[in-house]
Amino acid sequence: MTPARIWTIDDPVAAARADNLGLLVDRLGIEFVAAGDDWLSARMPVVDATRQPAGFLHGGAALVLAETLASAAAFYTLDRERESCLGLEINANHLRPIAAGWVHGRATPLHRGRTTQVWDIRLQDDAQRPTCIARCTMAIVAAARAPVATQA
Repeated sequence: MTPARIWTIDDPVAAARADNLGLLVDRLGIEFVAAGDDWLSARMPVVDATRQPAGFLHGGAALVLAETLASAAAFYTLDRERESCLGLEINANHLRPIAAGWVHGRATPLHRGRTTQVWDIRLQDDAQRPTCIARCTMAIVAAARAPVATQA
């Protein structure tokens, strides 16, 4: 049985790419790559900017990818004229180190309620071996944009 389409926009991949230009996601090289009816995927290069001193993918960088997927996926299920979302909690288990290549992630919803959403994010290496399992809770809030500070 095919899951019901959860997106409120036609192309969440294109929207996520456009919405993140020049931001942290873009600076870390995260690329949104595909979406299904109820999932969103992205990848991030394992390069110096995402590694820890021992040469492996930094756990914090893995969490940036996981929360990025959950945040974008949650956002594109909302009525963006009325609602937005903010990360409320994230937890993860790091299963296998990655030293090179890409880390690939896929987010699927576990719960989509009126005030919270919970997303399951699975990260894997290029050989499709699991590297991290994360769960991210998103708070659904009234739509409002934070003031953008300009760089001096």
